[in-house]
Amino acid sequence: MVDTIDVTTLKQQLDSGHGQVIDVREGWEFAQGHVPGASWIPMNQVPDNPDAFRADQPVFVICRSGNRSGQVVTWLAQRGIATINVSGGTADWDAHGYPLATETEKS
Repeated sequence: MVDTIDVTTLKQQLDSGHGQVIDVREGWEFAQGHVPGASWIPMNQVPDNPDAFRADQPVFVICRSGNRSGQVVTWLAQRGIATINVSGGTADWDAHGYPLATETEKS
């Protein structure tokens, strides 16, 4: 079972200063728009960077729709690393009218 959060709850968590977001999409997707403050680790680089997902606060993993991030969260859980999948992903984040940062902005 994968821990999951929706974008509304994610926004509340981030607004209250709880948690960090790691975006696992491709670089061009991340550059088009991502959750402000999100770190970027493409899905294919996750196996080389598992420690980036360890933190003393919740780590929320996001992609476009929640599918790739769900696979990453499952893979990490099998290795004892607890993270939380963002269902709906950045597509749902954007659909809710929440802000998106672009590659040229500080995130």
